Amino acid sequence: MAARHPGLTPALAGAYLEAGRVCLHRHHVSPIEFHLEEDGNATPARVEWQPPDARCQAAFANETDTTEFGGYLIALASMEFSRGLVAVSRAETRTGADYYLSPAGPAVEDLEGTVRLEASGTDRGDHSTVARRLREKVDQALNGHSSLPAIAVVVGFHAQLVMIEQVGSP
Repeated sequence: MAARHPGLTPALAGAYLEAGRVCLHRHHVSPIEFHLEEDGNATPARVEWQPPDARCQAAFANETDTTEFGGYLIALASMEFSRGLVAVSRAETRTGADYYLSPAGPAVEDLEGTVRLEASGTDRGDHSTVARRLREKVDQALNGHSSLPAIAVVVGFHAQLVMIEQVGSP
């Protein structure tokens, strides 16, 4: 993932991948089908992973942090899959976002042309749980100290669901 997302180092992308594998392994056996839902339309996406070994599971035993990191992994992969957007930089505190995204291609020198990504993961719950968290993330992006448009993404690991909502002008 780091090779395609200039805003991720190999070490950080590796940590997100390990966390994502642990999150998926909590509820599922590879492969599974996730649904990317936006504007009432659902797109299926096949997800495959190697099960985490005991050491990896022990390293990611903190459910909160692991779900956050795993959520970043699936949210970034979803943005790349559905919109061709990749992470170009981590966002600053209070911007209402986690990452800045841009179309894959030449290096971005100015963040003014980017889109903010506010991402979250939830380990348990159904469609309504993911939808409720998405509302929170949309509000967070709207209240952020940035005029850039944003996309809110929530990953439901148990629900096998990624909900996406555009925030502001594209």
